[in-house]
Amino acid sequence: MSVAPSVRPQPVRRHVTARLALAVSLALMAGAAGAQVSRSAQVPAPQDTPYPGTIAIHVDASDTRQGIFRVHETIPVEAGQLTLLYPEWIPGNHSPSGPVAMLAGLKLSANGKPVAWTRDKYDVYAFHLDVPAGVASLDADFQYLSPRRDGYEMTDRMLMLEWDKVSLYPAGHYSRDITFAPSVTLPQGWQFGSALETSSQSGDSTTFKPVSYNTLVDSPMYAGRYFKRVDLNPGGKAPVHLDVVADEPKYLEMTPEQLREHRALVTQAVKLFGSHHYDHYDFLFSLSDELAGNGLEHHQSSEDGMGADYFTAWADNAPNRDLLAHEYVHSWNGKFRRPADLWTPNFNVPMGDSLLWVYEGQTQYWGFVLTARAGLWTPEQFRDGLAMVAANYDRNRPGFQWRTLEDTTNDATAAHRSALPYRSWQMSEDYYSGGQMLWLSVDAKLRELTHGRKSLDDFAQVFFGVDNGSFVTKTYTFDDVVAALDGVAKYDWAGFLRARADALDPPLLDGLAASGWRLVYTDQPSTYEKQYDSRPESSRHMYNFAWSIGLTVDKQGGINDVRWGGPAFKAGVSTGATLVAVNGQAYSRDVLKEAIKAAKGGSAPIRLLLKYQGSLQTVPVDYHEGLQYPHLERIAGTPDYLDQIIAARK
Repeated sequence: MSVAPSVRPQPVRRHVTARLALAVSLALMAGAAGAQVSRSAQVPAPQDTPYPGTIAIHVDASDTRQGIFRVHETIPVEAGQLTLLYPEWIPGNHSPSGPVAMLAGLKLSANGKPVAWTRDKYDVYAFHLDVPAGVASLDADFQYLSPRRDGYEMTDRMLMLEWDKVSLYPAGHYSRDITFAPSVTLPQGWQFGSALETSSQSGDSTTFKPVSYNTLVDSPMYAGRYFKRVDLNPGGKAPVHLDVVADEPKYLEMTPEQLREHRALVTQAVKLFGSHHYDHYDFLFSLSDELAGNGLEHHQSSEDGMGADYFTAWADNAPNRDLLAHEYVHSWNGKFRRPADLWTPNFNVPMGDSLLWVYEGQTQYWGFVLTARAGLWTPEQFRDGLAMVAANYDRNRPGFQWRTLEDTTNDATAAHRSALPYRSWQMSEDYYSGGQMLWLSVDAKLRELTHGRKSLDDFAQVFFGVDNGSFVTKTYTFDDVVAALDGVAKYDWAGFLRARADALDPPLLDGLAASGWRLVYTDQPSTYEKQYDSRPESSRHMYNFAWSIGLTVDKQGGINDVRWGGPAFKAGVSTGATLVAVNGQAYSRDVLKEAIKAAKGGSAPIRLLLKYQGSLQTVPVDYHEGLQYPHLERIAGTPDYLDQIIAARK
């Protein structure tokens, strides 16, 4: 899922046309298909042939109390063996994350009689059956049981419906060659946003126009009791809407200034890329303290989730305000243009993630930039957010001693975004924010080479802005990226990129200096960082002392991470311990802060009373450099490229 994990936590829709059913060139498709292998010989390999007929799928999403999505599919079939697949590799998640364990109650029938099925011995996402002679259609009934403790997908006020979680599809075909006719029943009176086009409505049930399975999976729905649609591109040829569902009606209200800034986001993105690749675009935006926060890209929509008071506490919640910009950029980078090894013929063929430092890293870069260009951030908020990112690559990523930025593109598959005992050493999906710093370096280098005449904006236009209006996925390789950069300004771009993506201890901070700024630390946090620490959704309630004593810790004293090689680590502090007291005083964030301040310049250690595995132990930490918070400072006598980078385009 497309939410940058390095600084923020790990956090629609559109009209479908025949063009979106297309994908990449025939030569590329043939090469991709030829490379696909299944983990089980019993699962037919996908072929680029149409599946006969249209699969009808109905989802009853009205059981908000118990969080159950009830599904009925009618699948055209022919007599013989058939394999049904539950999606495993979900675009944007970059990993085999399809929640097949949440599928329950599967019953198959034909002509009113049960049809037996068996799960594949080696592939838990595959279900085999024999279609009896004389049967023309198969009925499939099952439930998707959404989470009931954390990460709610359905509350009594809103829901998110992601079609990959509530559907089975036949193996042996490219997913774009399978047609679905979807429909849904919602709780009484609820409204929804979706990229799907409505065909008809009856009461609380809506039937949508038939679409390819690719398009269905790419077109989730957000629905709620309290709903508001806001036009972000009035008069534009390609409408853009903000479809908001909220916990209460008061959270739907926007000020005129907020509306202007969100509209400016659309304007600035289109100016940046010089194109668009959607008939219309919908931000599906949940404002909730109950529904799971989300950030997931789609071609003509995105799933976005923030706290309920996103609008109403605007002055206090600058952190994470770049979410909408990030997911919107993915319409160009990730959906229209996609790394070649991330294109697959269906949702059960493994994806390759080697270029996520382009897919996600450059998107993270543009997300920050467009948020500032739109006015959603002030220049100071942009710099303070960037300072926090940079500080991670100055003091909190010793893991680059043993692995590369590109190797972190394997993290989504290897770790499934689970908690890690020593994240600063293991690292976790640093292709997001590490990639962001890489692309700042590229932008600064382009400006230097051309004496300010060219920038990464020019790369964005020639690389992502091609084929205006086209829905056809256009894949890219490393060599394509290098060639496009070379077209903007001649340079050894392959060497430049490899030195940052493929080398140990990459120079990820050199873009700051090249942009006219340096990273410094003071004993006072920026206003942005204060807000970041105080937001309910921020850092999983973590207080960041990583740049000083080397800890991140929550309100209850739980130690989330210990900086590898930092002062706390050298003293023997372990991730997973609970900080009970500091220098004899019961733990609180302020108590820890005061202890760090008091130890500055002295010799007495900071004594941490820790509870771990049932035992209490006092650990002396030898740290005397005081509180450390990152900021950016101008380098006198140098061009201020950062100021130029975030200036709104006319």
